[in-house]
Amino acid sequence: MPKALWIAHVNVLDAEKLAAYASAATPVIASYGGVFLARGGAYEQLEGPDHTRNVVAQFPSLQAAHDCYHSEGYQAAIKLGEGGFQRSLMIVETID
Repeated sequence: MPKALWIAHVNVLDAEKLAAYASAATPVIASYGGVFLARGGAYEQLEGPDHTRNVVAQFPSLQAAHDCYHSEGYQAAIKLGEGGFQRSLMIVETID
């Protein structure tokens, strides 16, 4: 079965709110089998608009990635981070 990736491009507006979100979101993501492959490390912007932070998390399936995002715990984490960041987030199925 193909795995799935969360790919997020983030602009940080308030580091404290982002930290509150991340602290709450990390265990929820792990509970759905999510593992971070990249999380705010060095990057080189080649095309398109630049973002201050980029994150990639791998999940065991597209359904697990979907369920994690829509879970009560993850939605609560998002509320903690409101106003702390702007992002685009997508789920992408990997090639099996």
